[in-house]
Amino acid sequence: MFDKSLLENNLGNNMYDNGLMIGHFEPLHLGQMRSILDAAGQAKSLHIIITAHPSPHPDFTITLQDKARWLQMACADLPFIHIHTTHEIELPLHDSFDDVTIDIPASNAKLQRVIEALDLPVEAVLFVADNHPLAQSDIHEQLLMTVVTTPLQPEFDSYAIACDPIAHWSAIHPQARGDYTKTVAIVGGESSGKTTLVHKLANYYGASFALEMGRLYVGTDLGGSEIGLQYSDYGPIALDHAQAIRDATAVATAPITIVDTDFVTTQAFCEEYEGRTHPFVTASIDEFRLDHTIMLDNNTPWVDDGMRSLGDPDARGRFEQRLIDIFARHDIAPYLIDEPDYDARYQQALRFIDQYIYGKNIPKS
Repeated sequence: MFDKSLLENNLGNNMYDNGLMIGHFEPLHLGQMRSILDAAGQAKSLHIIITAHPSPHPDFTITLQDKARWLQMACADLPFIHIHTTHEIELPLHDSFDDVTIDIPASNAKLQRVIEALDLPVEAVLFVADNHPLAQSDIHEQLLMTVVTTPLQPEFDSYAIACDPIAHWSAIHPQARGDYTKTVAIVGGESSGKTTLVHKLANYYGASFALEMGRLYVGTDLGGSEIGLQYSDYGPIALDHAQAIRDATAVATAPITIVDTDFVTTQAFCEEYEGRTHPFVTASIDEFRLDHTIMLDNNTPWVDDGMRSLGDPDARGRFEQRLIDIFARHDIAPYLIDEPDYDARYQQALRFIDQYIYGKNIPKS
């Protein structure tokens, strides 16, 4: 065993060769990132070990790989920071350190496994927050590794952020927000007010959004008219839409990301115009699953904008039923808004989002 007191005295310059941090990082938040940067300023090489969360939030499916990606992206330009994942080390969950008891042999066993797995020299130091129980002198003197503390980040409560990421949205690191925003698709037949509602909701919540790709594709690839639209176009339209959704969630500015139409709508148009189902669009519906779908009833006035062709009542009713059938095929249960008044639709959409995404108690009207 090395002489830790000698090590501590000889490292008065606060620069260690190897440092170690261990945590859940679920979600990665700005307070954790500030602690990482503080530790990185004291070590020539900093190793971050990501562990599984013992009690993950039920509304979000987060993997170790997700968390590794967040940190890899956040530290991409900091080559002295190295990211690792493990299922073998379990860290307890607690809202306060006050009543935490440290099992010295168990803690040393965990540290030994980390040292061996990463092939770290025994002189590596462990970074923890100032108030962490391992930082207590009577405890850290018995540990396998020297403990070095980082300043507290009192404005960031890791336990509270993990329990309610939506309420602490601004604290979540930008690289992690894409996994904590919920996608809401606004769908319906032609002239049902989808795009206007998308822009109103995006403005209300300060949310990023993905536009309808079919309409954009007609402009960019077909010269502005659907006359050249054919079966082979529906795959690229779905692929463009998937990329647009990915781009919007990657820069999510709110716990909600709005999507103008969805893959079901693309499939419905394909079946309507081509008389057959497109397998790539089918796969897109299942693989690029959206979190919520709001469906607007086709009971608003039809407006001819030069690109719409399903304006008579029979065609509108047929297309709406086609959407319903495809949703049922893929076990998607959309939330139906059947108010014919545009503002009433907007208010109903707000109530739905506030209740099911923001968790607000909405009194019954």
